[in-house]
Formats: sequence, C-alpha cells, structure tokens
Amino acid sequence: MKESDLYGPVKTHLEAQGFAVKGEVGAADVVAMRDEEMAVVELKLAFSLTLLHQAVARLAVTDQVYVCVARPKKWKPLQANIKLCRRLGLGVMSLRASDGFLEVHAEPGPYAPRKSKTRKARLEKEFARRIGDPNDGGATRHGLVTAYRQDAIRCATYLAEYGASRGAAVKADTGVSRATTLMRDNHYGWFEKVEKGVYRLNEAGRAALADWGDALE
Repeated sequence: MKESDLYGPVKTHLEAQGFAVKGEVGAADVVAMRDEEMAVVELKLAFSLTLLHQAVARLAVTDQVYVCVARPKKWKPLQANIKLCRRLGLGVMSLRASDGFLEVHAEPGPYAPRKSKTRKARLEKEFARRIGDPNDGGATRHGLVTAYRQDAIRCATYLAEYGASRGAAVKADTGVSRATTLMRDNHYGWFEKVEKGVYRLNEAGRAALADWGDALE
C-alpha cells in the first residue's frame, strides 16, 4: 500500500457525510468543507510522532482533525494509538489493505475518560499497605518494592530471628494478616514448609534479607 492509496477511501467517506473534498491543500493532506464546517485528515501508512505533530498543528485551524493510517495486523498497537489520539482530541481512521475497508475508530473531540473505581481502589489499597516510600521515584536497585514484597520481608525477618514458626504466630507478631497464605504460596521461593501450618526460612530467603532488608525502613 502507498500513502496515496488512503486518499480515495477517505474522500469517499467524507463525501458521504456531505463534505466537498480536496487533497493536498496547503500543508494538509486532505481538506473537506461542508458549508462553514472544515475537516482535515492527515494520511500516513503508520503512526509516528511526526503524524501526531502534524495533526495537532491542524487543530489551530479546525477542531475536526483526523489521522488515517493503514490498518496494522495487530490490534493492540492500534488500540494504544487510538487512546492517545483521543487524549489529543483527534479522530482516527484506518484502511484495511485486503479489501479497502475504511473504519472510523474515534471522532475528534474533547477527551473525557471514564474513571475506573476498581483501579482507583487497587491503587489506594496498595498505597495504604505499603510501609514508607521505598521506591524513590519508581524502583530500588533490586526492583519495585510492593506491599506484598514488604509483607514477605516481614515474615522472613521474623523467621530469621525465631526459626520455624506457625503462621498464626507470624501473623500475630508481624501484623501480616495473610502470613500463612503468603508463606504457603512462596511466591519468591524464600520459605519451606516444615509441617502443616509451620514454615521456616530457607537459604534463598536469608540471601534475600541481605538484599531487601532496607525495604522496610
């Protein structure tokens, strides 16, 4: 597909909306007029920063600005770029090479995202459970310190001091409400089961404490 192959389907689509359409007008790839209403479309075979710069520049002359690209084989990258364009107030079209099908994925307009109560609650929970601020802008030298990892470190610290212990005792002394489940799941490979409900710290756990001991400071 060539970039010029995008023009015909875009023109046909806009003409069906009642626009008069002309290509390569001034700096714009496509300009469409319907009475006093103007729409502009920038054509590229793929998304790029240059395409977004051009489209945003066209917002100086009209709010009706689209980008049109050749539809990629994978949906996920296209979906991410559609979300970005919505944030910029841009419309998005794509042309499928196999049959020339033009799809409008987003119309131009102000971005008004729907808030996710579930995601917000998850962030609030992680914020409340995390001890201190161990990540200093994103990550320690070892990686991200989450509340779950801090709970594991608290359990490991207890076992390093007191030896093999029942989960109930670890829970009571460390305040980690899911201590037994955490040690049983052994996500980091730090714990060993001695008997039902009783766990001890293994060598990997002792080595981890040397690396992660400062994560609770």
